[in-house]
Formats: sequence, structure tokens, C-alpha cells
Amino acid sequence: MPTERGCQSYFVACEQACTAVIIDPEETLIDRYLGLAAQEGVRIHYVLDTHTHADHFSGAIEMARELGVPVIMHRDSPAPYVDLRVDDGEKINLGKLSLNILHTPGHTADSICVHVEDRVFTGDTLLIGGCGRSDLPSGDPEQLYDSLFNRLLLLDPATRVYPAHIYSNREYSTLAEEIAKNPRLQLHERADFVAQMRTLRLKEPDHLTEALRTNLSGGKTVEQLIAAAARNVSFMSLEEVRRRIETADPGILLLDVRERDAYERGHIPGATHIPRGQLELRVNQALPDPTKRIVVYCELGRVSTLATATLREMGFTRAVALDKGMQQWIENGYPVATGPA
Repeated sequence: MPTERGCQSYFVACEQACTAVIIDPEETLIDRYLGLAAQEGVRIHYVLDTHTHADHFSGAIEMARELGVPVIMHRDSPAPYVDLRVDDGEKINLGKLSLNILHTPGHTADSICVHVEDRVFTGDTLLIGGCGRSDLPSGDPEQLYDSLFNRLLLLDPATRVYPAHIYSNREYSTLAEEIAKNPRLQLHERADFVAQMRTLRLKEPDHLTEALRTNLSGGKTVEQLIAAAARNVSFMSLEEVRRRIETADPGILLLDVRERDAYERGHIPGATHIPRGQLELRVNQALPDPTKRIVVYCELGRVSTLATATLREMGFTRAVALDKGMQQWIENGYPVATGPA
């Protein structure tokens, strides 16, 4: 299953035993994995990450928690949420299938490939027409050389290659094709291969710091926090707010949670101002009536969603978030007030 960033995950199932494993799950595709499992009539027994990802957010921990199944990674993975740590030469039985583990460090220290019958899921160790970079945390071009030439490429040349990234329309390659045509594999001497990898000048992945932080720790991404908050709040449209503030009795209290300079440049008329960073400390004085219907807004609608969820947790059960935010309010040509609160 691909994502817009070219990340690839795999749903591998044993039809006889009706069991499955998700390899390199991506957090935006979790509902698709669950839907596919239901469609195929199988139960997901494992989730497996081939390495600590630096370019996208793993869905392993969220899936494992939801399904009550173990997360599989190499024993060198620093992630504390791994339940089943595996090493080279070991295997996981999935019904009639065997997930044979090859430790292939180089892209990361904890990289593994998973050999299943006539195919191998190579993570970022071997890509179609390329290989994983070795300049990110725990990468090592010397180890990558050994993993490729002295381990992975010794498998049957007819073995199909399914990498964790695909940047073309192809779904898979074979080891024979990669040996013959992959530019990174044409330098057979260790020193030449290592020099090649060390002279690459590659752009750092988007979200590198956040991806490493969440994938190493099991913490939540910003998007996950906002999505969780959105599931626990309701929203009011821009049009409904405008209609209400034009009446004698709007029945709502508008709360602007942006920083002071943004508020003073332009806010919805009549709005109270409490910056999000001060909300918990000032809410009792600024909002003494917890039964009040409060509509919270920010610039784009993200911070206000988090703030609304916080208010509800604090007992402001009628707090709602403005759908979208001040930017869209201004673009719609709705009334704007300026100056301090």
C-alpha cells in the first residue's frame, strides 16, 4: 500500500490460517489495513517495522495497541514499545508461512529484511534502482555493503524484491534485475561502494526530527494529537458564528487563543483573548462560568481544536471549536475588529 511520499507497506497473509502481518505500517493507513483484514477474513497477528523510520510516522504502536498484537523489530531497535525482538537467522511463523529474518544494518543499525518464500521485503536496505542512504542516525556504509553483497544478494536471484519505498509505477523487482541494473550495486569493491555512499548529497527527509522522536519513543505526532482532540470536540461553522454575532443575543462567547500581536492585528468582534500557552493558568479568572457556550478559534483551526479539547477536559463541556479559523474568516470578508482586548 503506497502513500503520497512513496512509502510502501505490505499486508502479508496466510490464507489457510487466516492470519496476517503488516510490514512497515504507516499511521495514515491504519483504517485501510483494518478494512482489508475484514474484507479478506483474516486476523492481523503481528505488526513489523523493518527499521526505525526517519521519513514517515510508523503506525506500529497504534495498531498494536488497538489490536492487542505484538510489534516486531530487530533486537537493536531503541524503541521501548517493541514486544518481540528478533535477530538474524530467526523466523516468525505466520500460519503456514515463515517470516525469515535477515539482519541487514547499514541504512540503520536495526534494519532487517524479511524473506517469505519467493519474495523478500527489504525495507530501506535495497530499493528498486537504489539502496537506502547511510548518512542518517545509526547509518553505516561499511555495514550496508556487507548487508547487500554478503547477505541479501546471496539469495536466489529470482527472489522478488518488495522495498519500503517505491518511486515508480513498479510494484516489485527481482534480485537478478537489481544485480544487473541497479546503479548502486555496480561498484562491487567495498571501498568503491563506501566512497559512493559517502559522497551522496541527499536532502534530509521531511519531518526528520518528529519522525525519529515518535518512532523511537512511541510518542504521538502533532497530527495524531490534533486528530485525537478532534474526535472529542464539536465544531461550529464560520457562517453560524457570523449569523450569531449579528443578533442581539448570540448565545456564545468567542475565545481567541492566538498570540497577542495576532489578536490585535485582527480578531472577531467581541472575542475574549487568552493565548493557548496561558489557557490553563488564566481560564478560571477569564471564564468563570463553566456552563457558558464557548467558541474557540485560532488562525487555521488546529491550535483551537487542541484548546477546545483541553477546555472540555477542564469541565467546560459546552466548548466548541470554530471550523477552520481566522484566516478563512478574513478571506470570507467577515467583520474584523482590531486593537487590544
